[in-house]
Amino acid sequence: MKFSSLLKTTTLAVTLAVSQLSFAGVDTETDANDVILAGYDAVAYFAVNKAVEGSTKFTAAHKGAIYQFSSAANRDTFKANPNKYEPAYGGYCAYGSVFGKKFEVNGKAFEIVDGKLYVNKNENVYEAWSEDVPTNITKADVNWKDIAYKAPAAL
Repeated sequence: MKFSSLLKTTTLAVTLAVSQLSFAGVDTETDANDVILAGYDAVAYFAVNKAVEGSTKFTAAHKGAIYQFSSAANRDTFKANPNKYEPAYGGYCAYGSVFGKKFEVNGKAFEIVDGKLYVNKNENVYEAWSEDVPTNITKADVNWKDIAYKAPAAL
């Protein structure tokens, strides 16, 4: 009897611990429902170079974040190679990362550089980001190493 109870308790504890790993953490910018990129289609940024709203009909989970897509084809493309389509800096504002900050994004302000998706808070912030993209990426990459696992409020 004791062994059975211990086994059940251990199984429950392990299940709860593992289930926590499936949720987006502070290193990923998601909404209250764990949706990333403000619900915009990550594949569409690459395929049509536009911000296209995703749908709750077509979703995929990656690194604890829920991605929404405008079509089943885009969802399947993402599932085949999710690392290719995931945004830099966990989907936080790329320009904010330049300054060691984490800001949410609206999903509309983006740029693809050397095959990597960079998103920004909004179109005005994107304008500032785009004034010197190579320098901004270098600075953001350095800062991201220090801020990736810190809560936005702690920065």
